[in-house]
Amino acid sequence: MILTDKKILEEIKNGHILIEPFDRQYLGSNSYDVHLGKYLATYNDRVLDARLHNEIHHLEIPDKGIVIHPGTLYLGVTQEYTETHNHVPFLEGKSSTGRLGINIHATAGKGDVGFCNTWTLEISCTQPVRIYAGMPIGQLIYFSVEGETEVPYNKKTSAKYTERTIRPVESMMWKNKF
Repeated sequence: MILTDKKILEEIKNGHILIEPFDRQYLGSNSYDVHLGKYLATYNDRVLDARLHNEIHHLEIPDKGIVIHPGTLYLGVTQEYTETHNHVPFLEGKSSTGRLGINIHATAGKGDVGFCNTWTLEISCTQPVRIYAGMPIGQLIYFSVEGETEVPYNKKTSAKYTERTIRPVESMMWKNKF
């Protein structure tokens, strides 16, 4: 079941959901709008290797915005830091973002119970488009879970994305054994 605006507010009050910064105007009927942070990143190499640590370089989005182009994967980050302790958060693009031809995630739209961080976005576009830090980029939807979690994400020793950051984080696939 998807949480409504009233239930999201209740869960924030109870400490089960944290959104920083939180602004009531961004709370929809059953979602919360998140915004693009001021940092983007791209991979240094054009060919990526899933077994290697593919390094990225960060850039700060200037006030005039930055034009992103098709054929390049941009890693972005949300302005909002979130914690979700009793629900499964899903990040989806806003329809206005999609109508500009911007995709905000390739596959990683689901968080886990215990996810505590900003969200790294896998941004791609269908045509060149200028984007800006602070623009609405997506929306968080919260789902109820049935039963208790044995080990929440932020307590797993195998969790790879737990270090709090305001910058996008590259793939940590290379830490897996395969």
